[in-house]
Amino acid sequence: MIRSLGQRSYFADRLSLQADGHGFLLVAWERETALGDVYVWLAPAEEPELRVHLPGVALLTHLEVVPPRRNEGIGTGLLREAEQRLSAMGHERVALGVGLDNPAAQRLYLRHGYEEWPHGDVGTTQVVYRADGERELRPEMCRIMVRQLNTAPGPAAHPALRTPRAPGTPCGQNVPR
Repeated sequence: MIRSLGQRSYFADRLSLQADGHGFLLVAWERETALGDVYVWLAPAEEPELRVHLPGVALLTHLEVVPPRRNEGIGTGLLREAEQRLSAMGHERVALGVGLDNPAAQRLYLRHGYEEWPHGDVGTTQVVYRADGERELRPEMCRIMVRQLNTAPGPAAHPALRTPRAPGTPCGQNVPR
């Protein structure tokens, strides 16, 4: 995973959160190469506006696909798998924040049934994991988008998806396509 996606500190942090039950990480694989990932945040949102207007709603964070494999359905597969798992867990909605400077991502989410929420943009904190293992916090304005999970699913997942395991936990699970 680190070999193709980098971000050792980020993945260590997310696997630790996953082990503590605060969410789960999905990774798209082709053979032994990670092509992309998304983290599903199940803990209460850090932003007060989200806690007020979307209490208990899971958040999709850090959806990424390696640049040479973008526009192949990998991001859509990650998105749909996360939504299916959340629906199976009893969640009725899912939300995400997308940077105001990322119109391509905004279009992707709109195509897949996400709607902009009516409460305006939200100030969040972007965490940048530096190569030395330190974290840098940067302010970021995000557009919040929400999707009802009881609506028809979009395109099926593209690559093999697994929830990676933290050291000492059972093996990551293969997700059927």
